[in-house]
Amino acid sequence: MSQTGTEHGAPEEHGAPGADDDRLTSVLRPVRAGNGFEEALEQILQVVRLGLVPGGERLPAERELADRLGISRVTLREVLKVLQDQGLVESRRGRYGGTFVLPRPASPGEEELRRRLKDVDVEDTLRFREVLEVGAAGLCAAHGLAEEQADRLREALARTHDAPLAEYRRLDTLLHLTLAELSGSPTLTAQYAAVRATVNDLLDCIPLLVRNLEHSQRQHTALVEAVIEGNAECAREIMREHCGGTAALLRGFLG
Repeated sequence: MSQTGTEHGAPEEHGAPGADDDRLTSVLRPVRAGNGFEEALEQILQVVRLGLVPGGERLPAERELADRLGISRVTLREVLKVLQDQGLVESRRGRYGGTFVLPRPASPGEEELRRRLKDVDVEDTLRFREVLEVGAAGLCAAHGLAEEQADRLREALARTHDAPLAEYRRLDTLLHLTLAELSGSPTLTAQYAAVRATVNDLLDCIPLLVRNLEHSQRQHTALVEAVIEGNAECAREIMREHCGGTAALLRGFLG
C-alpha cells in the first residue's frame, strides 16, 4: 500500500518554471490506497498524453507530485522509471534538472494501437469485464466450491507464480477464466471469454510492468483465499479493486 512520505537524502529538483498548475488540477488527485502505483501511473500518463506538460517542459517537482497524488516518493520514482523506459520522459541532473517530457514521435506501436482501438469502446469493455469478474467471484464464494474445484483454482493460481513474463498474461487469463467457469454459469463464462479476448488485445499494446504484476499476484492470492473461504463480499471487493488497477493502466496508456 502506498503511503505519503519522502525519503531523506534525495535531491529535490526545482519546480517547472512557467508551468501552469491549473492545467494539472483536473488530472492529478490523491489516489486510492489499493491501486496507488497503477492510478498514479494513469494520472501522470494522462498529463503527458494530453500535453498538459508539453514536450521539452519539466514535470512538477517530485515532492509536489507525490503530495498531489498521496503517494511516497519511492512509488513516484517507480512510476517515473516506467515513463522513462517508455521514452516519454527523461531525467536530468543538476541545478536545472528534473523530469522532462519528451516529444512524442509517431511509432509503429502507436499505429498498431490506433488500429486495435478503432472499433473498440474501451470504457464499455472495461465496465463489462468488471461486472462479469466481480459477479463470478461473488458466485463462486457464495455457492461454495467442492474440494476438487478449490484444488483447480489453487492450481491455476500456482501456475501464475514465478511465471516468465512472456507467459504471464496467458496464465493470468487462464486463472480468471477458471474462476468464471467455476461460477456455474456457461453464459457468464462465454461472455467473459469474449470480453477477455478484447482486453488482452488492448493489454498487448502496453508494457508488462513488474510492480503491477507483483501487486496483481497479491490480489490474486487474496482473491482465491476469499473465494475458497466462502467470503463473497470480500471476493467481490478484491476483484473490483483488481479490475480497477488494470483499467487504470489501460486508460493511462491508451489516453
